Amino acid sequence: MANLSMASVFLLQGFSADPKIQLFSTAAFLLIYLAAILGNVSIVAAVTLDTRLHMPMYFLLKHLSVVDICSISTTLPRALVATMLGSGEISLPACASQLFAFICLGSTECFLITSMAYDRCLAIYRPLMYRAAMSPRTCISLLAVAWISGLLFSAFHTANTFSLPFCGSNVIEHFFCDIPALLHLACTSMDAHEAVGFVVSGCVIMSCFVLTVLSYVRILATVARIRSVAGRWKALSTCSSHLATVLLFYGTGSSAYMQPTRHYFPLRGRLAAVSYSILTPTLNPLIYSLRNKDMKGALKKLYLHMPSSKVSLSMLGEMAH
Repeated sequence: MANLSMASVFLLQGFSADPKIQLFSTAAFLLIYLAAILGNVSIVAAVTLDTRLHMPMYFLLKHLSVVDICSISTTLPRALVATMLGSGEISLPACASQLFAFICLGSTECFLITSMAYDRCLAIYRPLMYRAAMSPRTCISLLAVAWISGLLFSAFHTANTFSLPFCGSNVIEHFFCDIPALLHLACTSMDAHEAVGFVVSGCVIMSCFVLTVLSYVRILATVARIRSVAGRWKALSTCSSHLATVLLFYGTGSSAYMQPTRHYFPLRGRLAAVSYSILTPTLNPLIYSLRNKDMKGALKKLYLHMPSSKVSLSMLGEMAH
């Protein structure tokens, strides 16, 4: 096989090398993808249409759902189509673009989750200053910082990965172009690239994680000073959905990226990728819709009004005739 730095395509192996598992996985992931899109689109629609949710917390949540929609759509549809057509070919530029988009969206989600922790901290620790501190300008600034940081972080990792020469097999044992699977194909020593990647990722991700932890330390310290049990429970309930999202995000992400590439195994890599690239965007809407009364009410209002709207439109049509 010629050096892949000069070749035009990679071959994505898909969900499994076993055709039977591949077929079952395709059907299952298609349903999961539809559920993820429906859930996140519902969150975006509910926050946009319900004026009661025009608050900083839900503004950030809406954009988290937008990121989840884009993230899962970056990897899963192409993998599903490739499996159904029986061809996993992906060009080198397309592979680099997919990796860039996926890392950008994942890191932007990380920054958004950190911003949401800051929002909850202010709401509980400084409730009288909350509206002034989380002004529309502040929310837009936090969103802009998240996207710009995500773009820069992704540009570094994409350049760091594709500056390596690839040789030997051109088969990527994965269902999308991901860093561990690509580094596994490098034909030269990748220690320096991997070390630099770990340092940059560690600095960025650990900074976000530490800021999130510090926010929750402040939240817990404030809640501990609340005398009534009902007051404590009310304060904690406003953070429960976000805390579940934090645990899901860092728990699934660390399983995939916090290990040396030399210890990479294709099966384990696929399972880890399913957890952080597919399950996380699918579960986030469920977490916020099940654990948040305001969101649950907005979603009920959204879906209960849809049939009535259709009836009204049909009545208008009959009147016109």
